[in-house]
Amino acid sequence: MAHPVMFDDDDPYLARLRGIALALPGVEERVSHGRPTFRAGKIFAVFGGSEKLRPGEHRQVPAALIFTPDPIDVPALDQDDRFFVPAYYGPYGARALDLADVVDWNEVAELVDASYRAVAPRRLLAELDARR
Repeated sequence: MAHPVMFDDDDPYLARLRGIALALPGVEERVSHGRPTFRAGKIFAVFGGSEKLRPGEHRQVPAALIFTPDPIDVPALDQDDRFFVPAYYGPYGARALDLADVVDWNEVAELVDASYRAVAPRRLLAELDARR
């Protein structure tokens, strides 16, 4: 059974995230489990998600950015109330941020960049670094 689409393709937060993610070398967008995912071989960003509050209870966050931070940054992110551990991805080190609450898109771009760098192949990282 296919997952239902859980996003609006015209969502302005998704549009901003697409602009950031798809500007990186070799990135493709695919819908997985009803949500847009951004990949450079492996998934490095997901739009939309939820937070597990307690067994059987989730808080839906339709404009969440799910990303994989550098492990050294996790303690600081966990101290910042804007970030949360997303359901399903959290056990693998991911964190999430509600883009509807974000005003600093430069920070979002930095988070996406770090997550991309964690999964992108060397040739794509070399291409990215050559652009800058």
